[in-house]
Amino acid sequence: MKFAKFLFLLTLPVYFFSCKSVQRLPYYLQDVNDSTTFNAIKIPELRIQKNDQLSIQIFSISTDPKVDEIYNQPMTGANNGGGGGGGAGQMAMQGYLVDINGNIKHHRLGLIHAEGLTKEELAEEVKKRLSAPVELLKDPTVVVNFLNLRVTLLGQINSQGALNFPGERLSIIEAIGLAGGVTDFGTRDNVRVIREVNGKRETGVIDLTSKKLYDSPFFYLAQNDLILVGETDQRIGDIERQRITQQIAFAFTIVTVVATLANIFIK
Repeated sequence: MKFAKFLFLLTLPVYFFSCKSVQRLPYYLQDVNDSTTFNAIKIPELRIQKNDQLSIQIFSISTDPKVDEIYNQPMTGANNGGGGGGGAGQMAMQGYLVDINGNIKHHRLGLIHAEGLTKEELAEEVKKRLSAPVELLKDPTVVVNFLNLRVTLLGQINSQGALNFPGERLSIIEAIGLAGGVTDFGTRDNVRVIREVNGKRETGVIDLTSKKLYDSPFFYLAQNDLILVGETDQRIGDIERQRITQQIAFAFTIVTVVATLANIFIK
């Protein structure tokens, strides 16, 4: 009987320590209502970064396709699926890699500095190379597109990892939604976005629960952005309580074994 009381008293600290109050976590856009108005939408133009893969297509008014063909990379392989919406068997366009110095090496026009330019600015630069000092093509049209836009989401996200852009405009709300949302233990009011701009890293902090997130320059994401969702204080407390509870339980097991052996052999 005394032994049973002893075990009961040992279990009480474990029980009370494991009990915790449930904290309500803030939700997305918590202070937005049906009368909330926002500023005009400003979508920043994506700027080319190192390690970007670009497609550059060149056309002219020539009726002979072979005239333009020498300035375009050949089509390669079958694009089976992918995000472009093409069916199986569609040929994929090769891309030009932006190297560590921010340059691309065009197979006909040579080295072109691309880092920091928009698609349109790079297209204009290519047109200049085609028109001067010698007119290589008559009235050329240049189309530049990104081939490898993606961001990475880490932390308290239901699906961590790299996420390919479904286009060339992606907001942080859309990215988190595509990744399955923030977990129950994630900090929605303190999401960090790490971005590389002109060789320097910038960090922005976004509150997903506030309507002010639309005013943040980090609301629309850029390629290669890193989104970090941290843990709430409640989650950190849960982990600490779990660790201490496991230690208490282990000590309790040792005491129980010793007490049982003592009860058997010592009379």
